[in-house]
Amino acid sequence: MTKETKYEWGEGVFTLLSWFKKEKVNNARVLVAGAGALGNEVIKDLTLFGVGHIFVVDFDRIELSNLTRSVLFREEDAYAHRFKADVAAERAMEINPQIKVTPIVGNLFSDVGLALYQSVDVIIGCLDSRLARYQLNRMAMRANKTWIDGSIENLTGVVKVYTPGISCYECGLSREEFNIIMLRTGCADVVRSQTSQGRVATTPISASIVGAVQAQEAMKVIHLDAYKDEKLPFTTLQGKMWRYEGLTNMTNLYKFSSWKKGCPAHDRWHPVIHADSMTAGMTVTDAIAELKRVCSADVVEINLMNNKFIEAVISDNPEKEFKVMIPESRLDEVISSDPEMRRLSYKTVFHKKFYENIDSDFPFMNLKLSEVGIPYYDIIKVSTDKGEQFVELSGDKGYFE
Repeated sequence: MTKETKYEWGEGVFTLLSWFKKEKVNNARVLVAGAGALGNEVIKDLTLFGVGHIFVVDFDRIELSNLTRSVLFREEDAYAHRFKADVAAERAMEINPQIKVTPIVGNLFSDVGLALYQSVDVIIGCLDSRLARYQLNRMAMRANKTWIDGSIENLTGVVKVYTPGISCYECGLSREEFNIIMLRTGCADVVRSQTSQGRVATTPISASIVGAVQAQEAMKVIHLDAYKDEKLPFTTLQGKMWRYEGLTNMTNLYKFSSWKKGCPAHDRWHPVIHADSMTAGMTVTDAIAELKRVCSADVVEINLMNNKFIEAVISDNPEKEFKVMIPESRLDEVISSDPEMRRLSYKTVFHKKFYENIDSDFPFMNLKLSEVGIPYYDIIKVSTDKGEQFVELSGDKGYFE
């Protein structure tokens, strides 16, 4: 076969797998949260399988220390301080130019719209903290999607599969673990240190093994509805935990039940109004007017569920106000880039002047929805005089395509 000859990725290879449905995989959409060591392995494996569209979410930049365990990164990427998501997407499409990989440089909780989560077949978490897992679980449960969690520490690796109605990360948290997470999400001051977020040493072998199991489970989830009327030709890890111990080469499989009635993570947003006329690029003024129309309401209020709008931060000592006008998810970045705020952050507490809801009295009506913290292709929670409603920004549907 010459270079000019058209070929289909995996032709004559994956079709030898009796359960493999090539069309299902080619049309599949997978969101990978985290592009570190685990994320690199997962993205690489999904790419080799030929998954049609992969979304890579990560806000971090590449450092030299990442190179020992990240197959997609190069030394020049670290020196250029490139974003992990951008480089992972670029390298994946170099491996397989027949797929699409979309990088999203941002926070998985506040910068990725709920409608995008709903649009994928499965979500894979390659995260390094309890807080990030808690946030991804909230989005996955709200979107009614299975998510596959992977974790590694030294030579040990764990994979868990959380499926709505079967298992939930938040339901399995101890009271102490939950309180630690709430402390981080509820502090009035800005927590800049990352050392206490549960980050641990990893090795390339552990990452390869755990990432491979995560990708394998994703392939099974993608195929589930192809076998809904017949016996599955494989076994999934739904409601189970797979553990690998590299020191002894032992693997174990455990069942775990973690689905409690009344857990706030199980809150489903439905029914959804699909508003083709709405996008995160429209102003608050236009959005309020359009919401009144699509919701058939006289009064509407947008709930900034995951990302409060910060007008200003105020330091305790000395008492000084800094006007920032940004979504909360960008606050750490702004503080780090401002010499005075960065210096003060080490010795004082910052309090926030913020908005959790937006209505017709919001003082910054000319700002775009994206500028106040609502991501593209999101579903927004709207309080109206006729009750609570959920509206999809359907005008953003092609934003990531």
